[in-house]
Amino acid sequence: MQIKKHIVKYVAADSIGSALEITPGDAFIAINGKAIDDIFDYHFLVNDEYIELLIEKPDGEQWELEIEKELDEDLGVQFENGLMDQYRTCNNDCIFCFIDQMPKGMRETLYFKDDDSRLSFLQGNYVTLTNMRESDINRIIQYKLAPINISFHTTNPKLRCQMLHNRFAGSILDKVTLLYEAGIEMNGQIVLCKGVNDGTELVRSIKDLSKFQPHLRSVSVVPVGLTKYRDGLAPLEPFHTKEAKEVLNIIHTWQERLYKEYGNHFIHAGDEWYLLAGEEFPIADNYDGYLQLENGVGMVRLLVDEVAEELAAHAGDMRKRTISIATGVSAYESISCLINQIQAKYPNITVHLYKVKNHFFGERITVAGLLTAGDIMEQLRGCSLGERLLLTDNVLRDGENIFLDDITVEEMENALQVKIDIVKSSGTDFVNTVVK
Repeated sequence: MQIKKHIVKYVAADSIGSALEITPGDAFIAINGKAIDDIFDYHFLVNDEYIELLIEKPDGEQWELEIEKELDEDLGVQFENGLMDQYRTCNNDCIFCFIDQMPKGMRETLYFKDDDSRLSFLQGNYVTLTNMRESDINRIIQYKLAPINISFHTTNPKLRCQMLHNRFAGSILDKVTLLYEAGIEMNGQIVLCKGVNDGTELVRSIKDLSKFQPHLRSVSVVPVGLTKYRDGLAPLEPFHTKEAKEVLNIIHTWQERLYKEYGNHFIHAGDEWYLLAGEEFPIADNYDGYLQLENGVGMVRLLVDEVAEELAAHAGDMRKRTISIATGVSAYESISCLINQIQAKYPNITVHLYKVKNHFFGERITVAGLLTAGDIMEQLRGCSLGERLLLTDNVLRDGENIFLDDITVEEMENALQVKIDIVKSSGTDFVNTVVK
C-alpha cells in the first residue's frame, strides 16, 4: 500500500508547527505510527496531548517529532490539498442535476460533481450517501463528524433509484438509521420535481424523515432549477403559483403537527416557494434558528428583520447620493420594499433598482446567485447607475472576485464605467452600504 504524503502549504507564525521548524513543502507521513488517510484522520490523530509526528523534508530527510501540547490544540499548518485525499465524485445521474444543465465552455471546476461526506462536514455540501460504504459510515460515527447534510429527495426506495438513476440509492434510510442511532446530527434537503416526488410522495417523505428527530434537525424543500440547456434530459416542468401553494400547504400542515409533538418545525420551504405563491414569509421563529440559510431557506425573512433592526438605530438625515442596485427577478419586490424603508429615513438618497433577467441559464432561473456578469452588463449598459452599483456577494464565486462566466468585478466596472460595491448578505451591510 502506497504511503500518502501530505504537503504543507502554510505554517502559522507562533504556532507549534513553526516552533518545530515545519515549513511549506514538508510532507506529513504518519502520526503515532499511523498513516494519515485524509483530513479526518489528521484531526483525529493530532487531537491528543502527546503525539509522535513523522515528516519528510523536501530533500528526503525524515524527522520524527515528539510533541506535547494541550488537548485539541492544533499544529497551525495547512495542506496543499485541504481534504488530504482525492475528492469523491458523484456516481448518480439525477434527473434534476443542475450541472448537467450548464452550457459548454465554462471553467472545468464548475462541471465537477462531488458527493463526498467529508465535504458535507467541512463545507456544508449535501451528499446522497450512495457511494458510502459501511466503513465510511463507521468513520463518521467514530470521529463524530457532524452535522452531515443529506440529499434525500424521496424516501420511496424505488422512486429514489429512478430519480438518481442509481440502483443502490434506495437503501438510504438504513444508513440514516445507523447515523441516527449513533447520535450524529444531520440536516436534509428535498429537491422537488413536479409530478415526480411532490404531492403524496412529499407527504410520505416528511412522515418518514420526521421519525429521525431530534438528530435529523431539519429538512428543506426547494424547487428544481431548470435551465434552458435540457436537451436530452428528463422532461421536467416548472412549478407555478397553484402548485407552489399546494407545496406550502403540505409543509405548513406538517410544521404545525411536528411543532406540537417535537417543539420545532423540522420541515422548511425554500424562499422561492413563497415568492412563487405570492404568500407572506413566516416569522423568524418558524425557521428554528435558520438551520438551512445557505440552502435558501429564510434568507428573505432574515434580511427583512435585519434591515428593520438596523434602521431602528438610524436617526436619518438629508444626505444626498444616487446609487443603483441590480438583483434577480425573484428578489426584486423584496429589495424594492427595503429600499422604500431606507428612503423613509433618507429621502434624498436616490436608488435605481434593476431587475436582471437570466438570459445565460434561461429565464426560469430567477435567483440573484446565478446571474452572470454578461447578463448584468448587457441589461445595465446605458442605464442610470449613479455613483455606485451595488451587487450582492452571492453573485461571485466563493472567495473569489469573479462571476460565474469568468468576468471579474474590475472588468465589469470598466465596462459599465461605475464603481461596484459588493454587499454581504446581511441587513446591516445592506443598509450601511446604501446610506454610506
